Amino acid sequence: MACGAAERGPEPPAFQSHPEASTPRLAQGYYLRSMGELRDQEFGRLAGTVYLDHAGATLFPQSQLTNFTKDLMDNVYGNPHSQNNTSKLTHDTVEQVRYRILRHFHSTPEDYSVIFTAGSTAALRLVAETFPWVSRAPENSGSHFCYLTDNHTSVVGMRKVAAAMDVTCTPVKPEDMRSAEGKGAAACDPDCQIPHLFCYPAQSNFSGTRYPLSWIDEVKSGQRSPVSAPGKWIVLLDAASYVSTSSLDLSAHQADFIPISFYKIFGFPTGLGALLVNKRVAPLLRKGYFGGGTAAAYLAGEDFYIPRPSVTERFEDGTISFLDVIALKHGFDALEHLTGGMVNIQQHTFALTQYTHSALSSLRYPNGAPVVRIYSDSGFSSPDVQGPIINFNVLDDGGEIIGYSQVDKMASLYNIHLRTGCFCNLGACQRHLGLTEEMVKKHFQAGHVCGDDVDIIDGRPTGSVRISFGYMSTLEDAQAFLRFISAIYLRSPGGQPVPRASTSEAGVLSSKSDCQSPQEEGSCTDPAVCNGLDPDTNTTDLHLCLSRASSIQQTPQEKAAAILNGDLGPHIVTNIYLYPIKSCAAVEVTKWPVGSQGLLYDRSWMVVNHNGICLSQKQEPRLCLIQPFIDLQQRIMVIKAEGMEPIQVPLEEDGEQTQICQSRVCADRVNTYDCGENVSRWLSKFFGHQCHLIKQSPHFQRNAKKTPRKGQPPGAAAALSLVNKAQYLLVNTSSVLELQQQLKASDGHGKEESFSVKDLISRFRANIITKGARAFEEEKWDEISIGSLHFQELFSKDLFNKMTKFWSKVFVCEEKLARAWVWRLLFPGIPLCPQETLSQERLRGFCILALVLRIFILTSSGALSQVPGNLYQPANWTAEPGCFPEAF
Repeated sequence: MACGAAERGPEPPAFQSHPEASTPRLAQGYYLRSMGELRDQEFGRLAGTVYLDHAGATLFPQSQLTNFTKDLMDNVYGNPHSQNNTSKLTHDTVEQVRYRILRHFHSTPEDYSVIFTAGSTAALRLVAETFPWVSRAPENSGSHFCYLTDNHTSVVGMRKVAAAMDVTCTPVKPEDMRSAEGKGAAACDPDCQIPHLFCYPAQSNFSGTRYPLSWIDEVKSGQRSPVSAPGKWIVLLDAASYVSTSSLDLSAHQADFIPISFYKIFGFPTGLGALLVNKRVAPLLRKGYFGGGTAAAYLAGEDFYIPRPSVTERFEDGTISFLDVIALKHGFDALEHLTGGMVNIQQHTFALTQYTHSALSSLRYPNGAPVVRIYSDSGFSSPDVQGPIINFNVLDDGGEIIGYSQVDKMASLYNIHLRTGCFCNLGACQRHLGLTEEMVKKHFQAGHVCGDDVDIIDGRPTGSVRISFGYMSTLEDAQAFLRFISAIYLRSPGGQPVPRASTSEAGVLSSKSDCQSPQEEGSCTDPAVCNGLDPDTNTTDLHLCLSRASSIQQTPQEKAAAILNGDLGPHIVTNIYLYPIKSCAAVEVTKWPVGSQGLLYDRSWMVVNHNGICLSQKQEPRLCLIQPFIDLQQRIMVIKAEGMEPIQVPLEEDGEQTQICQSRVCADRVNTYDCGENVSRWLSKFFGHQCHLIKQSPHFQRNAKKTPRKGQPPGAAAALSLVNKAQYLLVNTSSVLELQQQLKASDGHGKEESFSVKDLISRFRANIITKGARAFEEEKWDEISIGSLHFQELFSKDLFNKMTKFWSKVFVCEEKLARAWVWRLLFPGIPLCPQETLSQERLRGFCILALVLRIFILTSSGALSQVPGNLYQPANWTAEPGCFPEAF
């Protein structure tokens, strides 16, 4: 990966707190400590990171975890269902936490019971399965289940349980609910006791809109009704999103059911929530299944069961996660100690949100068009109506939406963590994005599912971008995000996109380049190390032509123009690269053995984190600074990096002594083994966090997934190393040169230094670089031969057809136009009609797509024998044409 110099984007405006926040300094700290001190002492792991997904999961402070761990080390907590002293300690501590929870929500055990669950979703399911539904009957319409369309998926899912009970389920739009005041009075019948359930969120997890808590009493009293039906309304308030940054006063707003998830408040523990049940409605709940600890008495031989009288004991089946419950005590302690309480958190997070909203909504392109479209109902006027969430889509200068997936990928390069999609709230997504039910169904038929990165279909967005603040968020976080939007979409003064930021400081763009191209880092200067071939190795050699008069590094712009004009010369291989460690620097060689999995030792190792997850340059850009060298004679790999002493790793380990572990590459499970503590310590020191080097087990085989073409028999599957899809990657220099010209043409300034051929090739980490073929001529090949080596391509025309259709939707144009532009990039001779034009952003996207298409993916096949010395003469390189062009 090549990284360029970065220019600092436009400065965001100075911080101004909202009028109601009487102390603007809240955005800078919490009375006794500044935000800098808080972040340094409690959230040091956020250094270099801008975390803006607190609505998804907030973060725990270090002191919370430290104190919880000390508690566990100092005390013995037993199963609370036992009677010994350790169990009594657990029981008493858990009960104390229940009181602490109720106190946090301004209530008491006399009014509410706390039922611990696996999360807010489990709490909602508990309500759905125990609610006293009344089925429809000739004499009455039965119960009604009504829910606001701006509800989480877990609320909407309750309708499946209700519908199974033959209950009428009605979605209610927010605007209808706002205008429903007084509509329930006509249906009021004090004698009718049929229970109805209305569910709505205190805060939309999609937009941050806060709905009136006054609806609770209004619906229960009949002043406001979601539908006109006689009976008794019971209200469920989904408070999971709201209580993460705000105080909920249950003494003033007595909802009947309140589901919550504690990781939204404290960050830890996860997988623990609670259902707060108003004791007024608790006797109405009907329980079927009973588990351990819930029975006062029962018989195994007959249907005899007496539940425990306590609401909590009756509904907490089995042993609760009591250690996680104990962790909540330390969560409350830390929150109060660090911030002073939820009122301060609400002021702090809203001040940041209002500031960011104001700055974001003011961004304009030079033509006056807005940079973003914000989805909200509140106007961000007050924390009473708006939570610390901003939902938006980025626009181009023509007002067209840029897909959320692109925004997400660019944000990741700046180490900014946000969330995209519909956020498990399709109702709000439909309402704000203007998606009808038919559109959603059509999107599913087109292959889009919840959580994927298909962001635009038929010119319409399938989701949006969401940022959200937590109590440890800072003004610098907000400004880093605003600089990112300004730099990427408003461009730098030179007119070029601002490259990715250095992660040395959160949100600060750096002109220092940490990455170099593989040609610079991977050039092999020691033939004894790189080309010391082992005569006993059972492989075939791939040679590089030693008389390469014009390698990629030496090709000037004049020679590039000559190639484009038809002065091709012979078909030759100009460069050979292997990448021993996945995502690390390349090794350039002139001769190298070919094994059963491709170039010998190519992508045989990879670096994983402490959880065994493979690291790529997206997560750890400094991987490109790790330079491996292979010494086949000594059977070692030497790993170097600036500021580190070189370290050696054996090419093969004794299989009897290695412990096999599993990892994942491109959704495939692979068997690997750890290369030892020495290299692990070396890598951990270099990256600043725990890492391991692992190698694919020699006894494990992973095969390439190739779909046979029409009329072709399935061939033998090629064995893969830790590569993504295929054994080899080949790039045709002429195709890259043509792409370079297209990229320049798509840039209004047309600066030659914007996209060098060397950089374009290095970004795709190819194994084989060739010249001598016309631009995109490789698309006509089904296979090629280099001496006795035979290669088959894996990229099929059927896949190309599918991608053309897909990208026509992504770039909002007719399929004919999409195909024309793609083919214009494939074959320069195809003309375009004058009216067939695209915006610069869309053209840039097509150029990127074309670069991906141009990569010729190869896999070796057939018998492997020694390659003759005249490998690179035209007579020894054959390209067998397929039927690729005719398919279109």
